[in-house]
Amino acid sequence: MSRIGKLPVAIPSGVKIDVQVDAKKIATVKVEGPKGKLEKTFNPAVKVVVEDGQVKVSPTDSSRFANAMYGTARSIISNMVQGVVEGFSKELEISGVGFQANLKGKVLNLKLGFSHDINYDVPEGVTIAVDGGTKLKVSGIDKHMVGQAAASIKKFAPIEPYKGKGVRIVGDHVIRKEGKSA
Repeated sequence: MSRIGKLPVAIPSGVKIDVQVDAKKIATVKVEGPKGKLEKTFNPAVKVVVEDGQVKVSPTDSSRFANAMYGTARSIISNMVQGVVEGFSKELEISGVGFQANLKGKVLNLKLGFSHDINYDVPEGVTIAVDGGTKLKVSGIDKHMVGQAAASIKKFAPIEPYKGKGVRIVGDHVIRKEGKSA
């Protein structure tokens, strides 16, 4: 049994949650709040119920898969509620001589030391703010989309361990290596 899955998700004021179960027992959870709407479907191994101002998640049987999925489903629903109320954001730093970012509409233009510029199309539901050309703030209501966008940008030029040039997510630990000794 999941310790996280047992905890109910409190529904704050201003948030509406609708759970619909189809004939195949697939639960669709729709969360609507001040920042927007999110919708997610869950495996039939998970039962989602809204009662007494809380969302309760439970496994439909005692299989190992159902026990694993209901803790995950509870966390996803909790993140959906938090997203429509507060939102999520990740900050990135670009370091290196001549490395910079510019935002042109829905396209992020990155200069990361290659012979060409990298154009990254900003996904729907995610906003990117550029500060000073070297600091990026990726924000949105869907935690998965925000994290995926930040990881995709970081993947273009991950931090190299000797000089520390590249793109990094603020808060991540980067192991630096000593250079070659003469």
